[in-house]
Amino acid sequence: MKVIEIFYSIEGEGKRAGIPCTFIRLAGCNLRCNYCDTRYSYTDEEATEMTIQQIVDKCYDYGPISITVTGGEPLVHDNIVELLKRLVFEGFEVNVETNGSIPLPRINSPKLFYTMDYKCPSSGMCDAMDMSNMARLTDQDVLKFVVGSDEDLLRAAAVIDEYKPKAQIFFSPVWGQIEMSDIVDFMKERGFYHCKIQVQLHKIIWNPEARGV
Repeated sequence: MKVIEIFYSIEGEGKRAGIPCTFIRLAGCNLRCNYCDTRYSYTDEEATEMTIQQIVDKCYDYGPISITVTGGEPLVHDNIVELLKRLVFEGFEVNVETNGSIPLPRINSPKLFYTMDYKCPSSGMCDAMDMSNMARLTDQDVLKFVVGSDEDLLRAAAVIDEYKPKAQIFFSPVWGQIEMSDIVDFMKERGFYHCKIQVQLHKIIWNPEARGV
């Protein structure tokens, strides 16, 4: 597999925010979001070819039981299911970060969950969403709305009202484009008591432009 980087840090967002975690960043992405902060993973120019065994060995070297597989878009890889099943078999607890444009493979294991983005209008990729994924999400998964404008908030509300997803729902601000207090006010006004706002801890703890953290 083409791997951009494997590094040990903390989970910066989502339902495991703050815990030590090993990140596996795979190369390649089928979308081009306007606010993307990992453009270096679009192609395999910086990638290293690694076998699944080499990836697993590296995860053991770092130690944490928590793994996040990210990108780019990890689901574009032909052998991604093989990697995920192997990580689960080895006893790791796996979070798969995906952009919502590719059908989610259902891997029946309590040790694996998806964090799926819904691309709101400011991303420029709203039309790329595979809305059949809404029915694939379970209460163990996370549905993340990355929002940078009032238009994004309204689109997120429309999706929540229409699909009533089972997943845990997070609102995540586009860094530097929206006031977090505006998101909180919106959640309160809409009665979204089951939703959460998140911040990207790694951008607060370290330089927002830093890699491998």
